[in-house]
Amino acid sequence: MNKRPLSHIGAAERAAYQADGVICLRGMFDRDWVERMAAAVDRAMATPGERIKEHTKPGSPGRFYARTFMWRWDRDFRDFIFDSPAAEIAGRVMGVDEVRFFYDQIFVKEPGTREATYWHHDLPYWPMRGTHIPSLWLALTPVTRESSGVEYIAGSHKWGKFYRAITPDRNPKLMDETLEECPDFGQRRGDPSLRFLSWDMQPGDVLVHHPLTVHGAGGNPTVDRRRLALSTRYLGEDARWDPRPATMAVDGTEGLRPGQRPVSDVFPVVWRADMPAAHVA
Repeated sequence: MNKRPLSHIGAAERAAYQADGVICLRGMFDRDWVERMAAAVDRAMATPGERIKEHTKPGSPGRFYARTFMWRWDRDFRDFIFDSPAAEIAGRVMGVDEVRFFYDQIFVKEPGTREATYWHHDLPYWPMRGTHIPSLWLALTPVTRESSGVEYIAGSHKWGKFYRAITPDRNPKLMDETLEECPDFGQRRGDPSLRFLSWDMQPGDVLVHHPLTVHGAGGNPTVDRRRLALSTRYLGEDARWDPRPATMAVDGTEGLRPGQRPVSDVFPVVWRADMPAAHVA
């Protein structure tokens, strides 16, 4: 399994990320990682526990499954955090010297799933502030727009917007009614002021997106294609603890103060630019 990115990440990639708020990097994880993490996702889905969301409506076909914080109890997810190239990818794209880990999340849409992922951006869900909080969305199966590939609005991270969080089950605990609702940008295709970005992806390809880049995804109406994805989130230099109401709970953060850098063991260092090559190669 590769511990370093399989392709170079340099100034061109950082510039594209900064301009559009998202970049697709091809073939960054080898087949061994893909197969290991796809099996880990299946195991997580079969394991009872906490932090599970079943978003498929009763009586609706398919299955839209999500779960968070697997790294805290599963060896494969933990090894992915500390031994895969993901942390270095995040650091290189951000252009920072140190990366801490935030949390992991799996998203599964089985064939025939109708439930869409509402248009949103990520930061309003989180008890964090900052621009250095990217998400890496790793495809573990082939993905197309038809099979619920993620779609983005280029440059939306620069709009100065902070839209209300919304979940597929419209969980009121995460919906701050004082914030503006995110529009359904799927209804605005053809609007010349918007540039939609999406990619057909192969297993091992990864999307990296800014915490304020607006994105969404449709259902998975295909009859034989699962959509498996592992999303991991990272913290760079300007990330600060901001435990606002209507944000995700993170166990073990009771001692953190608002405005503090998230430097506790809850958010471990997973990559530094000065790490010896033997450590990360």
